[in-house]
Amino acid sequence: MITYSIIQKSQIETAHRIDAEYFQPRFLDIEKKVFLSKSYKLWGDIAGHFITGPFGSEFIVDNYTTDSHYRYIRGKDVKEFFLLDEDNVYIPKSDFERLKKYSLKEGDILVSVVGTLGNVSIIDSSIPPAIFSCKSTVFRAESIGTYYLIAYLNSEYGRSLLERNMRGAVQTGLNIDDLKSLPIVIPSKKQQEAISVIIIDAQKMFGVSKALYSQAEDLLLDELGFKDFKIEDDLTYTVNLSDIKSAHRADADYFQPKYKRVLSQIKTHNTRLLGDLVSMKKGVEPGSDAYQDEGKLFIRVSSITKHGIIDKDQKYLGNELYQALRKNYEPKIGDILLTKDATPGIAYVLKEPIEGIIAGGIIRLKIKEDIEPEYLALCINSVIGQMQIERDAGGSVIVHWKPEQIKNLRIPILPKITQQKVADLVQQSHDARKKAKELLEQAKREVEELIEQQ
Repeated sequence: MITYSIIQKSQIETAHRIDAEYFQPRFLDIEKKVFLSKSYKLWGDIAGHFITGPFGSEFIVDNYTTDSHYRYIRGKDVKEFFLLDEDNVYIPKSDFERLKKYSLKEGDILVSVVGTLGNVSIIDSSIPPAIFSCKSTVFRAESIGTYYLIAYLNSEYGRSLLERNMRGAVQTGLNIDDLKSLPIVIPSKKQQEAISVIIIDAQKMFGVSKALYSQAEDLLLDELGFKDFKIEDDLTYTVNLSDIKSAHRADADYFQPKYKRVLSQIKTHNTRLLGDLVSMKKGVEPGSDAYQDEGKLFIRVSSITKHGIIDKDQKYLGNELYQALRKNYEPKIGDILLTKDATPGIAYVLKEPIEGIIAGGIIRLKIKEDIEPEYLALCINSVIGQMQIERDAGGSVIVHWKPEQIKNLRIPILPKITQQKVADLVQQSHDARKKAKELLEQAKREVEELIEQQ
């Protein structure tokens, strides 16, 4: 159905925009509701200041390090309400000190302005010390409640207005003037505080979720004797030619003694090969031409975390293609989704039904032996699995974990009662995370109701 808008010449002149997308009826309707509210200001008129990130040339990704606590916040780390905490990267202290004017403070609001636009996160006490990249812009508020502001910006109204202001075709973006011109509805202090409390409660639940998952991991590692186990690289070591021939590998990293030490510790317990515990089925690649802006989920490697499926540059498939593929490639509750490419070895047990197709970089595991799925997934996600995966998948620019290597992953089999304790903690962690997400949705709804009732 064709949609159209009739606009005044003065509207074009005020907006300094002539692209039809900017004047879509849905954007005009949202703008009208915001302007009809009793109290709004343009973002640029709210006390506080904007800070743009450093030029890309000021820091290169080759400088990432693993032995530092100075975090580098990339554009893809900025998600709804809170930063993604799954694949953090860190920079040397010297780079942090050099770029310190871009360091983040508690309460800063971070907006993604390049690539995936319009995600808004708040920086809490657990984040600094950190700097942010050129893919984001910071707003340091002085008057408006920051928790309320992120609820507004992540609501239907805020996100739509951010989307409306984006510029460019191939590489879309938002500049500071685009942000400053955004209308922000400002309710009473009491209303702001009520919404803030909901978000703070959600923040606490995310903390509970993280703590419960850590408890599960600690229990697993303690039972396996990894509590005080040190995993360090050896500077020099000797490898027999027979070992090279047997492994069909000649890259030095594969033979790091640390991997042998980890496997030796695992083997002090009863172990099984992953291929004996599960059946495996690889996902499918329909091709980028099949991608759509809406439809059924196409679940790619970038969408999988150990805590669930996230909306990260999400792609969709049309219903006809989905119906043709779903019998073989749609995961079911209880399946373990395991990544094998790019970031191999992320395992997640599907807990809710989902309408979607898994990509070729994901393996679907179905349990065929008496083992707790959550326990098995945690074994893979923990140092026990990750060290084996790191050894197998190393030695190339584009990381791939081959199906035969996946089948040969060694899984320690602890007593069933211990498996259940581990699985219960992981499930409690998931329940807390689910509750946190529900609270964030509630906060967005309350913002939207405030605007619609005025």
